[in-house]
Amino acid sequence: MSTLASAVAAAVAGATMHEGFGPVTVDVPRERWRDGLAAAQTAGATFFDLLTAYDDAPAGLAVVVHLATPHLRDHLLVRTVVPDAIRELDTATGVYRGAAWHERETHEMFGIDFVGNARLDPLLLGADLGAAPLRKDFVLAARAARAWPGEKDPSDQGGRPRRRTVPPGVPTDWPEAGS
Repeated sequence: MSTLASAVAAAVAGATMHEGFGPVTVDVPRERWRDGLAAAQTAGATFFDLLTAYDDAPAGLAVVVHLATPHLRDHLLVRTVVPDAIRELDTATGVYRGAAWHERETHEMFGIDFVGNARLDPLLLGADLGAAPLRKDFVLAARAARAWPGEKDPSDQGGRPRRRTVPPGVPTDWPEAGS
């Protein structure tokens, strides 16, 4: 068992540990996010590597941080879930200064507001986009606007063609490409 994971689980009420392939993952309640990160740092996790998110529909957005103790080679993933209705999480920059850039990117791609981080300006996309392109509910307009290569039916040789499908990421009620 990871000593980092044990330290975080002991310090944060409601934390649960999950062992599997790779580092141990500790799930912490959203309200205790910074407490979990501070407990890991106190236990020796001085190496902050990554902060990212993924769409864990319908629960919300899961935010994950990878931490390590370089001298002991102990790794840990700290994870929390941000509900879609809230989309706010305390900033990790008070514990790990290197989290600022990761929070900007996660804010831009997933639409999570990191409370306490005043520099959440866009890195790649325009500020007027108003959408989070890595969320599952984001429609990839390029797939709907032009013909999808998988749309051609190889069995359409004069017989009865197969049912047409829409490309992944395009809602079924969108108009067909080229119409």
